[in-house]
Amino acid sequence: MSSIQSQFLDLTAHNTCYDAIDPQVALKDSASDKVIFIAGASKGIGQATATAFAQAGAKAVYLTARSEEALKETQNLVRTANPNTRCAYAVCDVTDARQVEAAVKDCAAQFGAIDVADANAGYLGPWVKIGESDPEGWWRNWEVNMQGSYHVIRYTLPHLIESAKTRGAEGRSGGHLILISSIGAQFVMPGASDYQTSKHAINRLCEFVQSDHDEDGIKCFAVHPGGVATDIGHSMPAHMHEYLVDDPSLAASFAVWLSTGDADWAKGRYLSANWDVTELTALKPEILRDDLLVNRLRAKA
Repeated sequence: MSSIQSQFLDLTAHNTCYDAIDPQVALKDSASDKVIFIAGASKGIGQATATAFAQAGAKAVYLTARSEEALKETQNLVRTANPNTRCAYAVCDVTDARQVEAAVKDCAAQFGAIDVADANAGYLGPWVKIGESDPEGWWRNWEVNMQGSYHVIRYTLPHLIESAKTRGAEGRSGGHLILISSIGAQFVMPGASDYQTSKHAINRLCEFVQSDHDEDGIKCFAVHPGGVATDIGHSMPAHMHEYLVDDPSLAASFAVWLSTGDADWAKGRYLSANWDVTELTALKPEILRDDLLVNRLRAKA
């Protein structure tokens, strides 16, 4: 498999934003006419993503999360990053389909479109063995991580399809959908059955979105955002905290890059924000030829 390993790519790893994905340099104005919908935008990676799209010149950024106070903070950061980027928000629990539907409708009504959707809301509970787990707590991971992502997908897709159609007719790329996965999706670690299986399912859900809506012009990605010292990151056992070395700006800038169209060839796949995008692009022929970075059962040694 050349430089391709069975689970990961042997690429230069980054821990923070770098020149090739810098929304204020290489990607400056790349989002100038786009409307961005972000679920889970109140803090951490979601907040950084909202700011990064504003720095890249987004027409508008629509924020959702459960905390209005935190949403106002993100809104202020967006306005500071780019006074010309319009910004609105809705208090929204992604596990509630009606709330997500209402937020999406409000976004489209205010800004006229949705060109990029980022399902960033997530949850990680205590790590315990399945036989010792709390059923409600175990399932909460799936409600937020999987059901929440589904709701964002379901209600933004009609708008993303329209974006892909409209922008495609003009020779531009639109209809980008980013699902937050995790490197944990590729591991089996004691006590992490709820979180890691939900993230593994996100990877497969990404593939189904692409299978169902490739003809509609949708480009869906399942993204590991790096090891970031967010509330979710700190919910891991203490011995795992040494891996929380990545800045939120890395995943945020990576999301902007995914939305430029430069990564459209990698649609329907699992990608890591840590991977150097120039080196990743160089592996395009091999990745497409061998259908890599997707969930598959290995049946041969």
